[in-house]
Amino acid sequence: MDRGIAHVRDDIMPSVTQMDGCIGVSLLIDRDSGRCIITTAWDNEDAMHASAERASELRDRAKREFDGEVQNIDEWEIAILHRDHRTHEGACARVTWVRADPAQIDQSIEYYKTSVLPDVENLEGFCSASLLVDRSSGEAVSSVSFDSRDAMERNREQATNLKAEKIREAGVEELDEAEFELAMAHLRVPEMA
Repeated sequence: MDRGIAHVRDDIMPSVTQMDGCIGVSLLIDRDSGRCIITTAWDNEDAMHASAERASELRDRAKREFDGEVQNIDEWEIAILHRDHRTHEGACARVTWVRADPAQIDQSIEYYKTSVLPDVENLEGFCSASLLVDRSSGEAVSSVSFDSRDAMERNREQATNLKAEKIREAGVEELDEAEFELAMAHLRVPEMA
């Protein structure tokens, strides 16, 4: 895992961030399960698609360094990004995947912004929150980062209760949830909340 993290930091990130339109790279890892999520962010869809061939090569190299398999390559729209403050070493993230009615995606984004985000900001150790959406499928992923694993563990019960309430109110289906170490967060995405 550490070899893979070093590879992303020292090789992948410099290569990707030099591509036209790239606005950052992040890496989430779960050392227990071995699950990793590498995210690249782009100015626009055209820039993202123009990078596809080179990104595929870098993905293959990362797969070898992590000694793993690539399970999903997803494209998301960054609907919301809100930072209270930047993360630092030791930060962690709780990530929740949901599915909404694709016809209601704009209402779901607004609900997250006006109802979920204000409550999430009050969780102990809150750093930032983002909501990524796939308008065609109605799938969305919320990532909330915290100053430390301890803070994330201490707020787990409160966050779980809050999530259940908000999912019920929003009328969405939870697909998955996982907690990760935020190994890298180098995104130059502007505030979007």
